[in-house]
Amino acid sequence: MEKLFLTSKEVADLLNISQQQAYKIIRDMNKQLAEHGFLILRGKINKKYFLEQIYKAKEEE
Repeated sequence: MEKLFLTSKEVADLLNISQQQAYKIIRDMNKQLAEHGFLILRGKINKKYFLEQIYKAKEEE
């Protein structure tokens, strides 16, 4: 079964950033998800949502 959530370590590795920066990104994205009523896990981010937000950001550049 494929993982549904990424940890801060995995986000940091994917974006080549510090784990502290990854926590901030996760916190911001989780806030957006919570506002729409989605389940969130502290310190983790939904993998699908994370990838959508990252690719959306790249398309806007």
